[in-house]
Amino acid sequence: MEPFDYAAPKTLNEAIALLVERGDRARVLAGGTDIIVQVREGRRHADLLVDIKRIPEVNILHYDPREGLRLGAAVPCYRIYEDADIARLYPGLIDAVSLIGGIQIQSRASVGGNLCNASPAADTVPALIVHEARCVVMGPAGQRLVPVEEFCVAPGRTVLGRGELLVELRLPPPRPHFGAHYLRFIPRNEMDIAVVGVGAAVALDERRERCVQARIGLAAVAPTPLLVPEAAAALMDGPLTESHFDRAAALAQAAARPISDLRGDAAFRRHLVGVLTKRALRTALQRARET
Repeated sequence: MEPFDYAAPKTLNEAIALLVERGDRARVLAGGTDIIVQVREGRRHADLLVDIKRIPEVNILHYDPREGLRLGAAVPCYRIYEDADIARLYPGLIDAVSLIGGIQIQSRASVGGNLCNASPAADTVPALIVHEARCVVMGPAGQRLVPVEEFCVAPGRTVLGRGELLVELRLPPPRPHFGAHYLRFIPRNEMDIAVVGVGAAVALDERRERCVQARIGLAAVAPTPLLVPEAAAALMDGPLTESHFDRAAALAQAAARPISDLRGDAAFRRHLVGVLTKRALRTALQRARET
């Protein structure tokens, strides 16, 4: 491992100043489960690691019925799924954070770090997409909000500029009769990277029959996680049936741009998109009808 400096600022302004000073040679450390491994293996280079865990704003975890969920960038996964209100209201997010690594990893890894790692196969991003998350970014020019589906721009790259860091994620309060689900296909039972990941969310009318809102997000089938609005639009015609799910799955497959590698070829991944989209929608619908 190459030598690097370490800093643990206590305020956002201190962190931003350090990131501005070192530029591309500075890396933010939230949980550390990705960046430490990458630096050790030489896949990322850093002259400085900026540990943000002592900054209050990145540790916030708060739900308000009017404003929704505020999720700090350094909040570890276990704090999210151990909160009963969050687990009930944001089921797709809970599905995702419960899949990251194992219990030991979940005690350190954060959703913010998983997002900023910008892996096309990141488990939390499709869940964040279907829960309509927005990213709060702070930097030398102040604060800006970025829809989560626009945050990753290429494998390993995000919209963050020099001196900027992700502070928190904001998820709106769920609509009435809302359900969401995230699932993935992996070769092993656990501790693996998604070959395909799919998140789905639906909100139903008062009779719990017709879909009034839907979102579908995909992982591991394009250079960045995808929001597929055309697949969601296919669910808006009458009471939800299997034929709706078939159309949504076909449109999700059409939007996917998978590659072939050692873990699966493109045709296999595209097939999985269809299978997992229908499965995710069925569970999301069941959860929506139970609320």
